[in-house]
Amino acid sequence: MSSEGANHDELDFEFLGNVSGEPYLVQTNVYVNGTGNREQRHTLWFDPTSDFHTYSFLWNPHILMFLVDGIPIRVFVNKEECGTLYPKNQGMRIYGSLWNADDWATQGGRLKTNWSHAPFISTFQSFEIDACELSPETEDIVVKCSMVGQFWWTKPAMNGLNKHKSHQLKWVRAKHLVYDYCMDTVRFTEPPRECLV
Repeated sequence: MSSEGANHDELDFEFLGNVSGEPYLVQTNVYVNGTGNREQRHTLWFDPTSDFHTYSFLWNPHILMFLVDGIPIRVFVNKEECGTLYPKNQGMRIYGSLWNADDWATQGGRLKTNWSHAPFISTFQSFEIDACELSPETEDIVVKCSMVGQFWWTKPAMNGLNKHKSHQLKWVRAKHLVYDYCMDTVRFTEPPRECLV
């Protein structure tokens, strides 16, 4: 999902290429006001090329959750009171694409795309959007889309993880998390602010 312009907000699910036999990695990223570098990478508990799976976001003014088949793999909490940025002021569109990122995505750019395997195909099914719809005539996005209780995702029960979802997230982090920008001391000599609070 992405808004437009240099100061865009963006939420990403990205499947990174692999060497045959190695697990596929799914990378998530959060951009706020044009700044990203908030990546996490996970292996999955299944082969994502063998069948369809559900990849979704739960995004409200309090929490941004990345889910795979309803299981949270990442949570990005709104910590604006601590001075961190949170994507909530821009409407976004949903995009799907195939993108050659072999300058960085495939083992840090060491492996290049094998174009003899083309054409590359991405297929979607059961595509659903349950969101606050904006149009050019719509009033301020913050007022329109964050009214508590107006939508199922703004009800107080959706402001965090319940016990079951919290256990699922802990399992995913323990078994499948392979990279977290908050732990990357090479890229960040000081952890980003949202990693500290």
